Amino acid sequence: MSTRVFKQNLRGYLFISPFVIGFLAFTLIPILTSLYFSFTKYNMFSAPSWIGLDNFKKMFTDDPRYWKSLKITLIYVFGGVPLRLGFALLIAMILNTASRAVGLYRTLFYLPSLIGGSVAVAIMWRNIFGDTGIVNVALTLIGLPAIRWFGDPLAALWMLIFLSVWQFGSSMLIFLAGLKGIPTTYYEAASVDGASYWQKFSKITLPMLSPVILFNTIMQTIAAFMTFVPAFIISKGTGGPLDGTLLYSLYLFKQGFEFFNMGYASAMAWVMLLIVGILTALVFMTSKFWVHYESEGGS
Repeated sequence: MSTRVFKQNLRGYLFISPFVIGFLAFTLIPILTSLYFSFTKYNMFSAPSWIGLDNFKKMFTDDPRYWKSLKITLIYVFGGVPLRLGFALLIAMILNTASRAVGLYRTLFYLPSLIGGSVAVAIMWRNIFGDTGIVNVALTLIGLPAIRWFGDPLAALWMLIFLSVWQFGSSMLIFLAGLKGIPTTYYEAASVDGASYWQKFSKITLPMLSPVILFNTIMQTIAAFMTFVPAFIISKGTGGPLDGTLLYSLYLFKQGFEFFNMGYASAMAWVMLLIVGILTALVFMTSKFWVHYESEGGS
């Protein structure tokens, strides 16, 4: 290698060195460290001691709260993600018009997603669903009984799901971009053939939008599994009532930073990674039956 080529390569390595250093220091090394900790007993105050698979055995055979947190999280994911995507698609189709104010509406609808993960929003949501909050006031005004959102585990979980649905802005913008990419000539031809609105939606919109639906489904599912701040703030860190809002990430946090079982928390993190990976793989495997790629002639 000539001196000139070496200098050119060195210059390139210098330019990418901030990313390489950041990746090693803040991503790869922490990942490998957590994998090691998952096989140890580690309380952050003394050196970790190797215990093999004991953390995983305890997780699957001797920790009922673990299974409760997993169940709660699965309900949260499979209940919230479809509702969130459905609502995002509905709003995106409404905004897919030539209205002059559509830009303003997009901004307003996106704001909840922009600030949705903040502590302030979680506190606001807690007050809205309080015993004397606006939701119960509205229910009372229309003649329905008030709901004790913080006294019923199922109601408390649905309160978190409603918050996730409210943060639909990012999915809406992606759906809106996908809708803009569907040629209007398809709808014009369908109108000439006498197709109804539902037929246009099911035969044109959904197939053409299916790659976007696949992307949104995967991204929102991963994000739902990692939800932490709303559950922590709304339940005041307890996961109550009766562990009704004890999401997986919240229980992992409690094990690591409240009970100081960092080895056990690391094992939980790796199991969650495995669960998310399996679900993502299943979505990709089934996508060949319902995702339409125009370049491949559909499926």
